[in-house]
Amino acid sequence: MLKLVAAQAMILGTAMWAWTVPRARCFELLDTFYALGGRRVDTATNYPINRRAADFRAAEAILCEWLNAHGIEDMEVLVKIGSVNNLRTSDHLLTPGFLQLCYQEYNSLLGPNLGMLMIHWDNRDQPEEIMASLEILAEWRESGLPIGLSGIRHPEAYAGCLDRLGWEEVPLQLKHNLIYSDYARYAPLHARVDPIAYGLTGGGLKLHAQAPSESLQARGIEAAAHTPLLERLRNWLQQWHHSEPVPKNMNQIGMLYALYHPAISQVVLGASRPDHLVDSFRWYEMLRTQDYTTAYQQLQKLACAD
Repeated sequence: MLKLVAAQAMILGTAMWAWTVPRARCFELLDTFYALGGRRVDTATNYPINRRAADFRAAEAILCEWLNAHGIEDMEVLVKIGSVNNLRTSDHLLTPGFLQLCYQEYNSLLGPNLGMLMIHWDNRDQPEEIMASLEILAEWRESGLPIGLSGIRHPEAYAGCLDRLGWEEVPLQLKHNLIYSDYARYAPLHARVDPIAYGLTGGGLKLHAQAPSESLQARGIEAAAHTPLLERLRNWLQQWHHSEPVPKNMNQIGMLYALYHPAISQVVLGASRPDHLVDSFRWYEMLRTQDYTTAYQQLQKLACAD
């Protein structure tokens, strides 16, 4: 069973905002999330991830507008920085000078709502370059601002740097679902990080959809490629014999699969509608108060069968 309460474990994601999630819906999501007690939102300079240069930083602009309109000062915003744009280029802006500019910028934009800065999409493999970035971040970490990681291509290079700095329990966002998991790839960092799972539904897979979800279509993911997994999951649910309530959709299955992982206690929710958030919070309480360990073990076998 889970230890954290929902407000600590559930993080609202914004990667699809201003892309498949329209602006007005984003505000509705924030209203609902806040009313449910949610206080953690994840964003990045390159969100939405739609490869349109004109939309660079659009997600954070919507978030900032909502915060300012409502006078919110108790939200914890996780800001991922480092990408030049949202075109998935390998270029980065992780020099100490640029990080300093980002720190000043987000302190100004978010004020008391700045909850964390995270290095994002870093393809570097040179420890000295990485150390130069981490050392400037260390100054803010020592002053109380949490520092995290996301999208690290060379975990082994970061492992040595974190050892040198003596950092522990560093928040690390990683993709983790029944189709694909980055957890094993981050093995060099396991002793130093606190994983946060995202991508719980595999990009928007649906258990019983007649057509691909908007998220799947936007990302260019072929749902048909995952038909065998979906069939196994449907059969598994039809044969459900546990006393605990049965999961009803891919989001609930994804939450179970992530949150019952022994190393993962936090997740980023890719909700596209307010009712999705309501469902996620209710389901989290179910996972927290019931014992789904056996169901999780069965899911592990289903996921590994591909």
